[in-house]
Amino acid sequence: LSDQQPPAGEAKSEEKVAEPEEKKEEPKAEEKSKNENPKSDGAEPSEKVKEKECPENLRPWIDDCIRRLETILQNPNIFVTHIMHMNEVISILQAITPIIMDEGSLAECDAPCKVVGDIHGQFIHMHMLFDLIGRVPQERMMLPGDYVDRGPHSVEVVLYLYCLKIRHPSRIFLLRGNHETPAVNKIYGFYAELINKFGYPGIGLWYDFQSVFNRIPLAGLIGKKVLCMHGGLSPELANLDTIRSIVRPCEPLDKGLLIDLLWSDPTNKGEGWFHSIRGISYMFGKAIVAQFCERTGVDLIIRAHQVVQDGYEFMGGRKLITVFSAPNYCNQFSNAAAVVCIDAELKVSFQQMSVPLAAGSRAKPAPVIAADPNEPKVEPALKKDYNNNTLTTPGAAAPAAAAPAAA
Repeated sequence: LSDQQPPAGEAKSEEKVAEPEEKKEEPKAEEKSKNENPKSDGAEPSEKVKEKECPENLRPWIDDCIRRLETILQNPNIFVTHIMHMNEVISILQAITPIIMDEGSLAECDAPCKVVGDIHGQFIHMHMLFDLIGRVPQERMMLPGDYVDRGPHSVEVVLYLYCLKIRHPSRIFLLRGNHETPAVNKIYGFYAELINKFGYPGIGLWYDFQSVFNRIPLAGLIGKKVLCMHGGLSPELANLDTIRSIVRPCEPLDKGLLIDLLWSDPTNKGEGWFHSIRGISYMFGKAIVAQFCERTGVDLIIRAHQVVQDGYEFMGGRKLITVFSAPNYCNQFSNAAAVVCIDAELKVSFQQMSVPLAAGSRAKPAPVIAADPNEPKVEPALKKDYNNNTLTTPGAAAPAAAAPAAA
């Protein structure tokens, strides 16, 4: 273990400072969105879109936590318990809580920004992807959830992302996925992983993680025009202020806005709303996407939640993109990982990564989700194939062809 110690009491002192700022600034953000740009119906970013810095007394400790977590890349048999005491894990959870609460339920940032999809505990693949697309703080990133479950390093993934958020709060934005809920991650791996790695105290630690999950923003807004969430739209989502008004901490139940933001899916089987084949939330068609974008002034919706073969997929007249960043998901699919790149002019391109399948895997291609079969396929601007160790740039025309957002 490192000699670095978490500064005692830091989280509490930061939280006391953050609360009055939140109460003071939120009314200004609402007044600005209603008065200055009524057509966008709340699409203007709040006054909290500003560069923030990690407190100097936290930096040495957090830098050391990041360094120790990265040692897992040299030896995948190392887990968090080999490099970090449970009390230090709790300190990380305490330190990030006031930071994510200060962002509001709709986390807002400027472009350029890269949107990374589901990670699902694939710590090694996440770092391979970061090596390709760039790392925080050089790149600004937004991740629409599902950091845990399925993969072997869920705890390490979420702690690494939390440490990046604490160290560079204005360069990485974490959103909540449906697996960041207790009803899901108690079943699909995260709960069992904590107990396997920390023993009986891991049960209490699981509750500590849920406390942070309940405070993660539900959606994100990039450059006033690109809306991100994990699942999709909701019949209750009237405008962007509807998301801003969500009170956290909150726990999604069985129906309603919170469930839809985390669970709903697009479909090409019709234009309107449909009952979901998941048995929870809804499916929504192209017309719903178009109506929402017209009503709110949003140009593009980016969501995750579903595995797609190329790592990305268009639907809704190119006004909605599904992105997935866990390659060879569960060793059941042969899918690539991808990232959506939003440049300073809000134009869209993709970076894609393929990795070899596990020996003896019987993986199959992922099914099409909601793509229009008549639309031409958009090639990624950057593609890394670890199967034959090639790095290619298929063409400079791809970003322009895939640019539904306003320049």
